[in-house]
Amino acid sequence: MSCPAPAPWLASPTRPGDMGATWRAPGWARLALCLAGLVLSLYAMHVKAARSRDKDYRALCDVGTAISCSRVFSSRWGQGFGLVEPLLGRDNVFNQSNSIFGCVFYTLQLLLGCLRARWASVLLVLSSLVSLAGSVYLAWILFFVLYDFCFVCITTYAINVGLMMLSFQEVRGPQSKVKGH
Repeated sequence: MSCPAPAPWLASPTRPGDMGATWRAPGWARLALCLAGLVLSLYAMHVKAARSRDKDYRALCDVGTAISCSRVFSSRWGQGFGLVEPLLGRDNVFNQSNSIFGCVFYTLQLLLGCLRARWASVLLVLSSLVSLAGSVYLAWILFFVLYDFCFVCITTYAINVGLMMLSFQEVRGPQSKVKGH
């Protein structure tokens, strides 16, 4: 799968103001991880919406009382990471479902992965580090506060680790071989 045609301001890295970016394919691993993350985020959004309409709704990922993704998605930590409402208020624009942040993150990772530029690589690493911090925080909440296990959550954490590894490879660039080793 290839990326869309470059915008005119990105087409030639020699133009002033274009920040030196060119388009490229994101690579199969990044594409697969971003699409999987996007699908899981959309599924989480669906589960949360279905659960809010029907309290008896049982999602495919609801295996038992201690393995329930719908319980996790519907908890106070399923929106704004449980931090936005106490800090900024219930009606703040950032008090969104975590799955919306996931959709934005995986889309950003895919688009930045299509750009060949140092700044894009740095943004990939920075956004990956933020997602990893969020994953560690939410995993802690999942296991030690909610005492739950969520297959969708754990899978997105693994996807975030994979994207971080790809992002670090991207920013390091190709490693030259050392002679004699």
